[in-house]
Amino acid sequence: MKEARRTATEPRRKPKQERSRERIDAILSTTMRLIGEKGIDAVTMKEVGTLAGGPIATVYHYFPSKSAILAMLYERFSEVSHARLTAIIADIHGLDDVMAAADRLLDDYYERVAGDPAIQDLQNAIQADKALQNLDIAETRHQAKLFCDHVAPFLEPERREQFGRVVFLIFQLAGGVVRLALTQDETESRRTIEDYRSIIHAQLRLFL
Repeated sequence: MKEARRTATEPRRKPKQERSRERIDAILSTTMRLIGEKGIDAVTMKEVGTLAGGPIATVYHYFPSKSAILAMLYERFSEVSHARLTAIIADIHGLDDVMAAADRLLDDYYERVAGDPAIQDLQNAIQADKALQNLDIAETRHQAKLFCDHVAPFLEPERREQFGRVVFLIFQLAGGVVRLALTQDETESRRTIEDYRSIIHAQLRLFL
């Protein structure tokens, strides 16, 4: 069962030639555009193939299912998230910088998701698919570890393990908070984000 879930979210073939990479890029960009226009449930593999410039067989040549396309879209979203996280935590030079970095990470994530309907729908789809949800949790653990590894040298050794657990929860819960905020009007949405920011600050102050 585990193997089946893993296979369903992986591409059939790894692109080795430039033409193959361009084909996959076309499939991904087309899928993302369609998600933004009509929502993820309305997107079909046939439509993706047609609008990406080829028959549906070409899509299946690379992806066994729509979930596999979503998994690669999520992987690319995560790569950008990873780069932005790395840039933000690079400015942490001591405990006094941790809170500001946490604020920047929350604001950056909210603005990215709020600014692109396709990303919003992709995030919702990730939570609805068990295999993709597991990818999301694994990625959250990875990003939380990067943050913790950067901050850990400034903490007392006996507090690092607990700090790691708290940071993982903060990172994981951020997705749900942002999804909630995006269902609300502008005033309530901002209040939700600020309330969560206060929770983050209260938890981090226990260590700083």
